[in-house]
Amino acid sequence: MSGYWLRRIERLDPVRDHQEIYRISIGFEFPWDYQRALEFALFRTYCVPSISRLLAATGEFEHRPQRRYDDTALLMAELAEHGYDSPRGRAALGVVNRMHGRYRISNDDMLYVLSTFVYDPIDWIDRWGWRELHENERLAAYHYFHEVGRRMGIKDIPGGFAEFRRWKLDYELRHFRYSGDNHRIGTYTLDLFCSWFPSPLRPLVSAGARSLLDPLMLEAFGFRPAPRWLGKAVRGALRARAIAVRPLPRRRRSKLLRPGATRSYPTYPVGQTPEDLGAPPPPAGIDPALLKR
Repeated sequence: MSGYWLRRIERLDPVRDHQEIYRISIGFEFPWDYQRALEFALFRTYCVPSISRLLAATGEFEHRPQRRYDDTALLMAELAEHGYDSPRGRAALGVVNRMHGRYRISNDDMLYVLSTFVYDPIDWIDRWGWRELHENERLAAYHYFHEVGRRMGIKDIPGGFAEFRRWKLDYELRHFRYSGDNHRIGTYTLDLFCSWFPSPLRPLVSAGARSLLDPLMLEAFGFRPAPRWLGKAVRGALRARAIAVRPLPRRRRSKLLRPGATRSYPTYPVGQTPEDLGAPPPPAGIDPALLKR
């Protein structure tokens, strides 16, 4: 791809201009990679029993996994495309905060989910991207989500890029462990990934997705490792894609918020607003201990 966007990123300041840098990176330079990476970032959070327990209790991932996936993708896209302090950005954050505000969620769990949005895409692109991320893109992602997290009421966000990464890795070592809820939510998510492909391909898709999970995740989900040959094939395909994408001309339109980009809202955002998104109220009979009083 042309270096047009990279040259622009180089001229911007990762603190002052973090929203613009992040929007270029996710919408123009690496839209496919960010989408895949954020899928696996959310998948990663389900390795924490306190997170998967709440998700299992709501029943949303069992009964409406595509809707929940699309809501998350579109709300994050609203923030990135329009900015977190724009009218649509504030509306999207309002939806996110109302959903989370119904439940008793620890600050550390919220902070961990936030950390995956920063570092999992960086790690993905380091391995499979068509070019290396510029340092401005790395720092901008941290500053962007630091500000998003602050507007979500998340406290004690580590004060630097390296410090937050260390916090994330330590959290995973302390909290990743197997639970039945992890396995259920992980299975629902794998089934969702597989549903995007024709039925004969779904066992291969499931194994291919498992081949990209690290040993900590496999153990926390209770999943069998994928065959080694398949892991090599998947990694080879990702490297081949990066080589094929590299010489393409620069993207002139952002890939964020395209009508037809999600299955649940095929015309979004034509005539729709962030307030049209979001999960329903807690179901009847949910454990009261999970609800915020």
